[in-house]
Order: sequence, then C-alpha cells, then structure tokens
Amino acid sequence: MYELPYDEKHPVVCMDEKPYQLLGEIREPLPMIPGSDQKTDSEYVRKGTVSIFAFVEPLGGVHHVSVREHRTATDWAEEIRYLVDNMYPDAEKIILVMDNLNTHKPSSLYKRYPAEEARRIIKKLEIHYTPKHGSWLDIAEIELNVMTRQCLNRRIAEIEQLRSELSAWETERNTVAAKVNWHFRTSDARTKLSSLYPTFTTAS
Repeated sequence: MYELPYDEKHPVVCMDEKPYQLLGEIREPLPMIPGSDQKTDSEYVRKGTVSIFAFVEPLGGVHHVSVREHRTATDWAEEIRYLVDNMYPDAEKIILVMDNLNTHKPSSLYKRYPAEEARRIIKKLEIHYTPKHGSWLDIAEIELNVMTRQCLNRRIAEIEQLRSELSAWETERNTVAAKVNWHFRTSDARTKLSSLYPTFTTAS
C-alpha cells in the first residue's frame, strides 16, 4: 500500500490509537527563570485515562487527532464516520491501514449506526490490517510518537486542555502538510520478514 503513487481519489490513510493518562500537579511548579528551567515536583495526581485517535495520510500530509473518554467500538465507528464524511468526502475509496484491534472491525459500525448507514460508510473503505505482532508497520504509530514528543511531553490534567493542545498541534501539522517518507520497501520485507512469505519450488 505504501508504494502506491499519490492519488487524492484513493488516499492511503493510517490510523492508530493510544491511551493517555491525565496527570495533575500536587504542588505548583516553580516557574522558569533566567539560567534555570522550570522545576516540577516528582509527585502527581492521577486524573483518569482517555484515548487518543490519530489519522495520517503519509503522502497527502493530512493529519487528524481526537480525544475520547473511552476506546469502545462506538468510539471507533464515530471516528471512521468522521474520516469518511469530513476528512475525505470526495474520495472514491479510502485505503485504510490499521492494526487488528477487536474494535477495528466493520461490525463496529453496525453497533453504532443503522445498517444502511453502516453499509454506506463501509463502501467507502478498503481496509488493510497490519500483520499480527507487526503493528509497527502502521505509519500512524510514527504519528503518535511525533505527537508524544512534540505535544505530550508534560503533564496535562484536564481532557479539554488536552483537546485544545492537540488541536493546535494538528493545525500546525496540517499547515505544513507534514508527510512521511517510508523507507521500508517490499524488497526489504521479503528479506526481514522472510518467514511470513511462502516458499515455492520449481518442478524439475
């Protein structure tokens, strides 16, 4: 999928999700002053866990992240509807790459929407799952790692603050149309993942 040329009518989109723990301060950090960084106490207070959904189109430079209180089949279904109707309303088919999580199934759409609506959404998708134990092949994992380094490298206590911070980060990523140069090619896979490929013998 990653070797396909860019096609705005058939975008290749990767998605992934990660849990995030909201953390508050027990003591107010000491502010940064000339010659000294901000001082943050090692103690913190747990304020719950949320789920961050991330979508990235590696060749188109399109990014979207959202924060949800849960990571249920319904949450995934609503995110996929947003992908189809808001992010790519004019696409003929969206090639969707993701890991094989139990909620990442077309059946989740039927749990959330009437059958006719679920079918409409599914018809816009061409789903490809990463191999078992091979979720690192999902480019959305790279997106989550970049997001963590650039936006989540500090404590965030409230879900609305998290949404605001990630919205600003998403806007910046889309403004510069940040793309992903994926170097791992099919020829590399045939070498590194040789055990996954069938072996053919020619008859003498």
